[in-house]
Amino acid sequence: MKDSRRNFLKQSGLAMGASMLWLYGCGPNDGKTGDQTGEQADSTATTEAPKALFFKISLAQWSLHKTIFDKKLDNLDFAATARNTYGIEGIEYVNQFFADKAKDTAYLAEMNKRAADNGVKQVLIMIDGEGGMAETDKKELAKAIENHKKWVDAAATLGCHSIRVNAFSKNPKAEEAAKAAVEGLGKLGEYGRQANIGVIVENHGGFSSNGAWLAGVMKQINMPNVGTLPDFGNFCVRRDNKDGDPWGGKCLEEYDRYLGIAEMMPFAKGVSAKSNEFDAEGNCVETDYRRMLKVVKDAGYAGFIGIEFEGTKPEEEGIRLTKALMEKVGAEIS
Repeated sequence: MKDSRRNFLKQSGLAMGASMLWLYGCGPNDGKTGDQTGEQADSTATTEAPKALFFKISLAQWSLHKTIFDKKLDNLDFAATARNTYGIEGIEYVNQFFADKAKDTAYLAEMNKRAADNGVKQVLIMIDGEGGMAETDKKELAKAIENHKKWVDAAATLGCHSIRVNAFSKNPKAEEAAKAAVEGLGKLGEYGRQANIGVIVENHGGFSSNGAWLAGVMKQINMPNVGTLPDFGNFCVRRDNKDGDPWGGKCLEEYDRYLGIAEMMPFAKGVSAKSNEFDAEGNCVETDYRRMLKVVKDAGYAGFIGIEFEGTKPEEEGIRLTKALMEKVGAEIS
């Protein structure tokens, strides 16, 4: 009995020692040669890979607008920053940051080089300051269409899939604005089709922040390269101003953001993950990301979702918090 017990304890000790060596990375797969235990241990154990997301993550340039406006980051360095600082593979430009470069072939070629050097996909260009695509004044609408054509050409040069435009209108009548939007977006869409570039509308104030209105416009246009860019925020449909400015004054009425996203998703060619404030657990305060990303997933969307942070935290922190939340929730529902 004593010999049996001694042998049992000896064998148990050897087994426990081998287990501890394996646990702390000193087993047969630790890079050393030879068999330290006298037997070839099972080397098939693997670490489970992170669950793949149903979407890809891009970074909207507006997330760094303070940094860029303060001249702490140049537009040409945006691709490297997205990849090297945040580990993000797609970028979404804002034309404000290279407003005079739409026809500058050398500059656009340098943007292409910077993106290629960093392994970054140039996804789209967000266009501001070129006129509202729902203006009911014929001359204004014609000018807006013409103004956007150079950006269609620039997007094609950069290998983007779309430009984002604004369906603004100073006309307070929804039906008249919708009719103008169908005309304006349709004509620009025809131009974009020739270059294989999409023309997409974001809920970005005014009538465009009404999901039903924008979906109705899309149904009337019915063109494969004209669509939407649903943004998790930007759902103010009425403000206390009288000049038609979609961003002027205090917001008096908001459209249901979850309903609005659901209404726009059938036409979506991109999605913007807007974020402002975060709680102590890293959740976005104003938007339930689990609920929102479920709406996006249920629509069958599998493209880029762009981080667009606009909160009070430092921009770098806000971008990282948004990315972490997207990855966490995306893994849960993928």
